[in-house]
Formats: sequence, structure tokens, C-alpha cells
Amino acid sequence: MRQAGRYLKPYREIRSKHGILEICKRPELAAAVTLQPVEILDVDAAIIFADLLLPVEPMGLKLEFIAGEGPSIDNPITEPEDIDELSTARTDDLAYVSDSIQLVVRALNGRIPVIGFIGAPFTLASYMVEGGPSKTFLKTKRLMFGNETMWRRLMGKLVDVLGDFAGLQIGGGARAIQVFDSWVGALSPEDYVRYVQPYSRALIERVRAAGVPVIHFGTGAGGFLRELHAAGGDVIGVDWRINIDQAWMDIGYRSAIQGNLDPVALFAPLPELRTKVTDLLRRTGTRPGHIVNLGHGILPETPVENVKAVVQIVREFHK
Repeated sequence: MRQAGRYLKPYREIRSKHGILEICKRPELAAAVTLQPVEILDVDAAIIFADLLLPVEPMGLKLEFIAGEGPSIDNPITEPEDIDELSTARTDDLAYVSDSIQLVVRALNGRIPVIGFIGAPFTLASYMVEGGPSKTFLKTKRLMFGNETMWRRLMGKLVDVLGDFAGLQIGGGARAIQVFDSWVGALSPEDYVRYVQPYSRALIERVRAAGVPVIHFGTGAGGFLRELHAAGGDVIGVDWRINIDQAWMDIGYRSAIQGNLDPVALFAPLPELRTKVTDLLRRTGTRPGHIVNLGHGILPETPVENVKAVVQIVREFHK
């Protein structure tokens, strides 16, 4: 999951001088931030520093990050005509992410791989319609239920743009792509299958056709994990709301699995943290194909020493 961020002092120093969008768009800064957790934590892969919402800009929407609130879109989709006006022809504007990946690949010199990522179509569509984070997804679902033709047009455009964006990252040297469906837990299983699954599947197939494996992660999707898995992915990422052995069994062990330590477990005293990590590892046993990870992004207040401890506990367990 997200590796760089405010829990790391060197990242805070860069953030005190530069905004998130500026860091994303300046490859030397994005590369520096990507490499910080690799050096500090000794993890097994580098995850490029970028943001899921970067593709909305070349599509014609205005994106900003508001302190204390997060991402905001100034001109969200409110009418069917807004969907017609979205551009799918300017994805090359995102080449700065590819440039960042190239810098990281060069710096790592083959030591560990670089992972790229994109948002899933539903999550981006939700942001574009809501204008920012939402608890109810009222506007998104109103469009989905009320004008299915326009909803499908929006999702189709997103598959094209996100597929091209993944291609740019692969061209820059990303060895895998993670597809994040951060908001998909807002849906019922039936609505996921009808309105979302076909587009996630189309996007994942497109990325895999470019020759790299896909990690498919959905937040809050424990209730329809089989349906999420049916959309594709060489690896299925799961959050902490389901036991990982149950999740793996639910998908018939047909993909590798990623997860799923509760990010707040990183605040536990070291003996309790060790118990939690060891329990996670015992649940997957000796079956190959488990990427040990958090069940969601790392929190800003997280003690760095505890993150390092998790890496060491995993290494010791697998000696």
C-alpha cells in the first residue's frame, strides 16, 4: 500500500516546501519521495509516488488538494453533457509519472522492482461526480441508477484513459500495476456486477495485455470478494475487515493474495504487534503467493520504528 507519507520525517521536510500535485509533477521530487521508504524500511518493492486522481486533469477537470480536507474537483460532472466533453486524447500529459518511474528504476539499479498504480474506473468516476470524498455516494449512485447510458459512457472513457496511463507507467519501467478501487465498498454486490465489474475487467485485461501482472484491491469489498476476483487480477488485495485465510479460500486460491494488517495495528505495543503479524502469517501458512501488506494506506501518525519492526518480524518468520 502507500509507502511514502507524513509518518516519515524526510517526506514532511519535502512537503513543507511543495504541494502534493507539485511533487507528483516534478519527477526528481516524486522519485526522491518514492525512494525514502525503500531506504528507511528495507521493503521488497518501491511504489511510485503519484495520486489516483491525476488522470482527471487531462480529461478536463480541475484538481486541487485542500489542506485538512484532501482532493477536491472544482468542476465536477453535474450534467450528461459534462461526460461528453471529457477528453480521452491527452493522457500523454501524465508522462511525468513515467519519468518519475524511470528515475526510480535507475536509482534502484535492479535491487527491487517498482510498482505503478491507477485508480479503478468506479473510484475515479465517484470523485469526478461527487467533487471529492463522500460518505453516501448519492450523486454517483443517482447517475448510475438514473442514466445508465451516460454512466456507461463515463466508465468507458475512464477505461481508455486509465489503460493508457498504466501503459505510460509500464513504459517507464513499472513491473506491476496495482488497481485501487478505494470506494467500491459503497456498492451492493448486485450493483457492483451490473455497473462496475465489466469496466474493471476491461481495464485489468488491458493492463495484463501490456505484459505485467495486476494487483486488484477493493476497500470494503469483503462481502463480494468473488465478484471482485471475477473482474481479474493476478493478486487480489484485501483490507483488514476479513480474515485473510477466509478471503483466500473465498477466491478458491486462484490468485495470489495481498494484505491485510489493520493500519492501526502499527500503533500497538511491540509484543501485541508481533502477535498480530505472526497470526497473519500463520493464516496464509506455507502456501506460496502471499504479499504481506497493510489492509489500507499507512496513517500519518504511525511510529516509523513499528513499521520497521513489521518488516523484521516478517523476515524472521520466513527464515
